[in-house]
Amino acid sequence: MYLPENEQLSIQSLSRVFSDMSESYKIFWFSGILDVIKSRRNIASFNEIINHMITDAWYMVSEYHLNLGPSDTLEKLVLYTQSISGLKPSAKEQDILEFLAVCDDPIIAKYKYTLSLNVPYRFQAPFMPDFKGASWNRISDVIARVNRDSHIIYHFSSDTGLNRSIEISDEWQAYLEINQAIVTGWLEYNLIMYLQKRNPSVPGISNKLFPPSERKLEKAKKFWKGIIEYKPIINIYAADGSLMSGDDVSIDHFVPWSYVAHDELWNLVPTTRSLNSSKSNDLPNWNRFFPLLAEIEYCSYQSIWASNQIHSLFEKCKAEHINSNEAINKLYIPGIEKNSFAKNLEELIRPTYNAARNLGFGEWLL
Repeated sequence: MYLPENEQLSIQSLSRVFSDMSESYKIFWFSGILDVIKSRRNIASFNEIINHMITDAWYMVSEYHLNLGPSDTLEKLVLYTQSISGLKPSAKEQDILEFLAVCDDPIIAKYKYTLSLNVPYRFQAPFMPDFKGASWNRISDVIARVNRDSHIIYHFSSDTGLNRSIEISDEWQAYLEINQAIVTGWLEYNLIMYLQKRNPSVPGISNKLFPPSERKLEKAKKFWKGIIEYKPIINIYAADGSLMSGDDVSIDHFVPWSYVAHDELWNLVPTTRSLNSSKSNDLPNWNRFFPLLAEIEYCSYQSIWASNQIHSLFEKCKAEHINSNEAINKLYIPGIEKNSFAKNLEELIRPTYNAARNLGFGEWLL
């Protein structure tokens, strides 16, 4: 992905800022700078930009359990902030920023200080190929070198610590504002590449950068309501094994959406709103709940081939919620016996379930 050219600016240097990364800091630092520019300002303190780094990484770390690096300070900072703030993974950016604005926790301050030691300076290394070796360890020399270069993205104030500010040059601010959509897309592309490297077994990385838009499960809901009205279906999450009612149907992802990032029918199960909320983003205990899942999924399978009405609902659902030939051949062709169906369903779900558990998703027992 290429950045728009500009005769006055070193776009080639900008294009190399993410070429040497062992941790995520440079990506989120630049994301924080873009947040400042979007607010039509060109001056921001280290502390303010780091607060935006936290909000930009918040959802992917706290909700999706994505790994930012083996010892990534930003990941630790997000998780620690969530633990002491009581804010949910789905917390709004403004709520997180308001908490950080008044928080004086010493551990948060320590993490922020660690983030401020190198990335604000080394981010612009591609613009200074002559500045090498031990020179980077002398921050005063780095600041002096940066501040006398008129073509650099930003310069530094004389403040110290987290109060030190950057001032974005007029030329770079204009470039980043005019090309905001392309630059943001380029940033997200580099973030996806980085996260895929750090999370090789996690599906749907590109869908996990931000909170999801509202998911469309109406066709799946109509399919399950039709089955519930056609034949008795147990609520697999209910402690008493009570039957489902068509009046209160909520569609749950057996393996949480925040891991699978898809709405495949074989991972969707009807339950009530309250139990769906109780389960949240946890994994149902496999030994307890998978046999029950296999039972109602097979009931739905039988209904598809026994009722024209259910088959019609299934066909409407299929185009949106079944996207794999493997799933179709294992679960949705005629003539599958119950034991074979359960075995096929386990082959589809179990690897995904185990991968989510290994990533740190909690277990739910009701």
